[in-house]
Amino acid sequence: MTSSFHCSICGVVIASDLAPLPVGVSLNQKDGEDLFSPGYFVVSDGEFEPECPGDFLVNLRDLQHTQHHQDGSRLNGCCGLDGLDGFNLLCSNGHEIGTERSDCWLPHHAVLACGEIRRA
Repeated sequence: MTSSFHCSICGVVIASDLAPLPVGVSLNQKDGEDLFSPGYFVVSDGEFEPECPGDFLVNLRDLQHTQHHQDGSRLNGCCGLDGLDGFNLLCSNGHEIGTERSDCWLPHHAVLACGEIRRA
């Protein structure tokens, strides 16, 4: 069964048709590579993303109707975004929804904040 993820304020689709990452598939923690393949999501248990238990991890290529934050102080990183300065992802209507982690020294993924996202 697949899920879709929507902005909890305006309802715009953020990601759709994603299946839970199958049991036994490990997260790829290599720097600069996808944390896992497109088409899947993970519910954070607080182990990999310790500040975010309950949040949704998705592949960056699965994001839809998103944009980067207008506040440039949230867009730090050397080769991409490190996500260390607060939410840097907005829905297409400008609501804060999560954090892109795409810098060279990180496995690439997005963290969709469970308080800002509705899963359907």
